[in-house]
Amino acid sequence: MNNRDRFRSTLCFEKVDRLPRFEWATWWDQTIRRWEGEGLPAERPSGEAGVVAIMEHFGLDPAWQSWFPIHKPTFPRPAGHGQGPVSDMASYEAIREHLYPEINWDAAFPPEVRERHKRGELAVWFTLNGFFWFPRTLLGIERHLFAFHDQPALLHRINADLLAFNKYLLEGIANVIEPEFMTFAEDLSYNHGPMLSGTAFREFLTPYYQELTPIIRKMNVVPMVDSDGNVERCLPWFIEGGIDGLLPWERQSGVDIARVRANHPRFAIIGAFDKMTMNQGVEAMRGEWERLLPVMRLGGFIPSVDHQTPPGVSLAQYRDFLALMWEYTERAAT
Repeated sequence: MNNRDRFRSTLCFEKVDRLPRFEWATWWDQTIRRWEGEGLPAERPSGEAGVVAIMEHFGLDPAWQSWFPIHKPTFPRPAGHGQGPVSDMASYEAIREHLYPEINWDAAFPPEVRERHKRGELAVWFTLNGFFWFPRTLLGIERHLFAFHDQPALLHRINADLLAFNKYLLEGIANVIEPEFMTFAEDLSYNHGPMLSGTAFREFLTPYYQELTPIIRKMNVVPMVDSDGNVERCLPWFIEGGIDGLLPWERQSGVDIARVRANHPRFAIIGAFDKMTMNQGVEAMRGEWERLLPVMRLGGFIPSVDHQTPPGVSLAQYRDFLALMWEYTERAAT
């Protein structure tokens, strides 16, 4: 099987020769700087091409991710973390001219990427802003959470505009390439579960997902969500919206991947490997792979670190992790 076929078949619960060897959350800059001091070559292209170069240096299955800009260069920088420039409808209308840019499709999917993808060497995925994530970036964390009660019309106005922009992106993508999967950036959970109720989700997010996911499926792309934290309670909400999978299933949040698979047998999984085992030695990492293996064998599962590899992991330890990945991605397909 080639790289593209392996990604697509795995996520669609079809039989594969082995599971993809993939890192969805590529490495912290601090991690890469440490590894360069331990022997990782420092010379590589910039941007996403450099990420692919690191994947190929380690022998991973390369995948190109496009995450489209949603701010124009004129968009004002936020005053601080968790803050945003929008407080009401008037301020949103004022800032709207700095949002929703035209996309350079040759930059998003360069010709050499399209050629490698056509040959099956390179998997491709893309990320869209989600309907919880994006309003939060405009309103700021606290104001956004109050807005579900105090400013519902504002949230719907922002999400209607985001829906239109995402439709524009999907049309453009369909004209140039057929990616294997996509994610909505939608960090709406932390360790104790989602930050909104099912009622609020269904009012403010579900209608927009239900407009987009049929378009994505028609493109032959698997629609997935990227949300950190403990997402188990909100999986039925995403499924109602037409979502077919999720990443990264952070172990520290208490997510139980076996329970997830039992409750949602056809829901795709990327991630789930507990990054906190990676500097504890080979046996600790092997124990984590053994935890995941029964679920990996059920299909629809691309194992990967459950978030970026932390800088406390040495290059030698990461190579031990990869050696185990090689072993278990083969064992899961037998």
